Amino acid sequence: MAFKPQSDDESAMSDINVTPLVDVMLVLVIILLVTAPLLTQSVHVTLPKTAETTADIKQQPLQLGVDAQGVITINKNPIADFTALETALKAELAKDPEIGVHLYADQNVIYAKIAEVMATVQHAGITKIAFVTVEQ
Repeated sequence: MAFKPQSDDESAMSDINVTPLVDVMLVLVIILLVTAPLLTQSVHVTLPKTAETTADIKQQPLQLGVDAQGVITINKNPIADFTALETALKAELAKDPEIGVHLYADQNVIYAKIAEVMATVQHAGITKIAFVTVEQ
């Protein structure tokens, strides 16, 4: 312990005693050194060998595009109007009930056109729709 020698002035001691701090830090370092090797131990298991399998690749989602002029495409095939779009979407839904739609819309297309396309997709019975964007 650090005691201040007796003097005539009655001012407070302004020195910080760092000995307890160093003691606590050394204890923490020792605990870390003891527990670190325990964390890296693992159980060694010989796993059985199997034949290689291929991943189940489901049908890709439909690529529904709307360009700057408002032309609608499905998988890069132009669609005449919303009734033709709904017919094509219902045909795809009949093939795969879990089909999804990725919507590629040009940034210059007005929101009303995109809302109309989304409503047509929903009216066709497709519930999975995702917007595709470009990261900046």
